[in-house]
Formats: sequence, structure tokens, C-alpha cells
Amino acid sequence: MTNVRPLTATDKPEWLRLWRAYLAFYQTELSPEIYDTYFERLLGDDPQDFHGLIAEVDGKPVGLAHYVFHRHGWKLENTCYLQDVYADPNVRGQGVGRALIEAVYSEADIANAPSVYWLTQDFNAQARKLYDRVGTLSPFIKYTRPL
Repeated sequence: MTNVRPLTATDKPEWLRLWRAYLAFYQTELSPEIYDTYFERLLGDDPQDFHGLIAEVDGKPVGLAHYVFHRHGWKLENTCYLQDVYADPNVRGQGVGRALIEAVYSEADIANAPSVYWLTQDFNAQARKLYDRVGTLSPFIKYTRPL
């Protein structure tokens, strides 16, 4: 059974392991300063900052989710952006990803932010199978500023 709980300061070593694995999947490396700053923000009390969740199976951290609430120009209530969701490959297909997403849904409901959205790479086929069951595919195409 998967237990999802808020991230705590003592989770940093396991969070680092999971987040590095998540970033490696997307062929991304970040500076130590980014890791430290992001972790501090995840634990902070600024409502504009990110929130973190850890998923555990048998008391061992096996997944994470990071989300943030923000205003939306077309709505009175805030919306929730699920920035990162990751399950260790050893537990995929066991409900960890679903439990993390549903925990974010619950946090969004508590915060009166019923709209939750996230992005993924088009090649992330395994995760997209889950996303197709717990969400609705949007017709939007994302553009970014060239660097």
C-alpha cells in the first residue's frame, strides 16, 4: 500500500535520490544551488512557493510530487500546477503515480483550486498511460522563449 505524505526536512537524502533520477529521465542536470534552493522552497511556508509530497511503500520513499498554486486570468479561484511527479522504476505499475496525483488533487480541493494541470514529454509513454486514466489530455501546444 502506498502512503503519501508531505515532504519533511529529514527526507532530503531520499528526495535528492528520487529527484535526480527524475531529472536523469529527462536528461537534465542542475547545479547544487538549484537542488538546495528548490528543497528549501518545497519546505517553506510561502503560499506562492512549491509544495512537496513523498510516496512511501513499506516506509521507503519511492516517489515524489511537487506542485504550486497560482492565479488564473480566467478564474476567480487559483489553479494548481503539478510541476513534477515521479515513481521509482521498481514500483511503477503499483499505484504510486496515481496515489501522488490523487494526493495533489486532494490538496487542490482543500485549497479551493479545483483545476490541476501538468505537462509531460510526448515520448513518456508509460506515464501517459496513467495520465490518460486520471486526467484529460489538453489540446494545447506549449511554446517557450528561445534561449
